[in-house]
Amino acid sequence: MNFRELVNLGLTEKEAKIYLANLELGKSSVQEIAKKAGVNRATTYVVIESLAKKGLTSSSHEGKKQFFYSENPEKLVLLFRSQEQEIKRKRTYLEKILPELKALDFSKQEKPTVRYFEGKEGLMAISEELYLHNNDKTVDMIYSFDLLKEIFSSEDLDSMSLRRQNKKIKVRSIINDDLNQKKNSSQRVVLSSKEHPITCDIAFFSNRVRIVTQKKPFSGLVIENKEITKTLRVIFNLAWEQAKILAKRKKARGFNLKP
Repeated sequence: MNFRELVNLGLTEKEAKIYLANLELGKSSVQEIAKKAGVNRATTYVVIESLAKKGLTSSSHEGKKQFFYSENPEKLVLLFRSQEQEIKRKRTYLEKILPELKALDFSKQEKPTVRYFEGKEGLMAISEELYLHNNDKTVDMIYSFDLLKEIFSSEDLDSMSLRRQNKKIKVRSIINDDLNQKKNSSQRVVLSSKEHPITCDIAFFSNRVRIVTQKKPFSGLVIENKEITKTLRVIFNLAWEQAKILAKRKKARGFNLKP
């Protein structure tokens, strides 16, 4: 077995090599384990101690000689318990320092703040704003669902939709959806990308405006300011009413208003 399989579970490279070597050898001395694992003797002692602390190695004495055993592979589940405990410890610590971090939040200031994001990871981070800072539980959006399907997997999109539903966030959206794939109960107007191409995701919620490019290179920004958001939302409302009129006029040509 390749030792890297155990590295994927959380062991270090040397821990994985020594655990496997000892597992194959059975009861063995440090010298035998070190030779089979290809690790020097002094390091092997240190690594065996590390494995013992994780509950994966035990030892016995026969006279003056000490022998070591790799524990049953089923005990590798102990690695997950250790990781879970570490995550719990970090979460508890985060909860402890969170009030202090929030006190430093520049979004509490009156002046507008603008934060920038880049890459797909940035798009994921920027999408979290909707769930963390949407006090009024509504959002108005303009975006291309066709392009969104190219950026995120179906699982990602289903997860986002489920989070909005669980948060009871009401959505109005003006979108491109040429394949009519968007399936939910939100209010939306669908416009053809041929006549009204949309290549950015723009969202208005609470005192924030989110603007994200939907074509590479991906980038985006969040503007936090009450007056800016309020004024841009007026523009969205005008676009919403006009989009509904366009959709009704061209319904016969395949444009739909989704209630």
